Amino acid sequence: MICSAFHAEPKYSSNNPARARIRLIRDPIRDVYVPVYAGDYAPAECAGRDKYTIAGKEYDECSFCRASCPSREEFKEPDSGLPLKCDMCEGEEEPLCVKWCTVDALVVEEREEEVEEQEEQEDLEVGLESLADKYGMDKILDAVARLSKKDE
Repeated sequence: MICSAFHAEPKYSSNNPARARIRLIRDPIRDVYVPVYAGDYAPAECAGRDKYTIAGKEYDECSFCRASCPSREEFKEPDSGLPLKCDMCEGEEEPLCVKWCTVDALVVEEREEEVEEQEEQEDLEVGLESLADKYGMDKILDAVARLSKKDE
C-alpha cells in the first residue's frame, strides 16, 4: 500500500496496489510469504517455465520473476501498461515497504561486490597502452606531469 501511495502522482494522493513495485506471494495457511520486487523490463518472454513446490503448494517460475514482460500483467502500470521498476523509494532513507512493514518481515541488505584489484590494474594497463600507441609515451608522461602539478 505504501509503495503505491509513494509512487502516485502527486505523491501520496492515491492508493492502488496494482501500481506497487512489490508483490507478495502468500499462502497464509502454511505461513509462506515471499516478497518479489519489480526488476528490469524484458521485451520478450523467457523460455523458463519450471514449477516450484513450497510447503506442498506448486508455483510456476513466473511467480518469482522480477521482470515485466509481454506474457504477464505483474509489474505493469494498470492504466498505461508501461513497465514498473523498483527504485528503492529513491530519495528516502530506506525503501518505505521496509520502513512501514508492521511485522519486520522485510529487510534491506547491502552487498558489496568484491572487485579484484588485478582486473582493475589490467584494465588500466590496456587503456594506458592504447593511449601510448595513439599519442606516444612522451605526451602521456607530459600530461600526467601537468595533472599532478594542477593537484598540488
